[in-house]
Amino acid sequence: MKMFYPTNALVPAEKRTARFVLRPLQAIHVELDYEAVMASAEYLRLWSQSTWPADNFTLAEDLADLQRHEREHLQREAFTYTVLNPAGTQCLGCVYIQPLWPWAADLCAGSDLAAALGFWTRTSGSANDMDRHLLDTLREWFRAEWAFDCIVFTFSPQDTRQAALFEQAEPRMRFKSPEGVSWMAVC
Repeated sequence: MKMFYPTNALVPAEKRTARFVLRPLQAIHVELDYEAVMASAEYLRLWSQSTWPADNFTLAEDLADLQRHEREHLQREAFTYTVLNPAGTQCLGCVYIQPLWPWAADLCAGSDLAAALGFWTRTSGSANDMDRHLLDTLREWFRAEWAFDCIVFTFSPQDTRQAALFEQAEPRMRFKSPEGVSWMAVC
């Protein structure tokens, strides 16, 4: 994978709100990440439209994933952020920023720098609208601090809660739903 973010553009080190802090996902977060992944395993299978994480997913497998994400971040191939509580003692979810897929390029026609963005929050966070707060924060963060001029948010059509978040977002987001892939909302 080649670098998709300019070397002269700032990669934010963190984003803090009263409810969470976003930090680059690193191997040091493995125990917090693993606990969050396993606590939300059923939801993550729906969200990712896959069998990940398997019931027998191990801490060692999670560590390998985190090491890959950390390496991609440092090489500017993709960016993954952990969503931590303000004290940094619990993982609340993750944010994934990746190159835009070629078949989705028409969503960002005329854009100079586009990315695909997906996120998940712990199942327990739904009760207090953590996912809505994260979406609102991400939209503002990307407008204010990142060099991207088009962000395509991706989500699973089976994830009715996340789909509703995008439907209700203000200002409104444009939608496209190609056959056999995640739905997308463009910001």
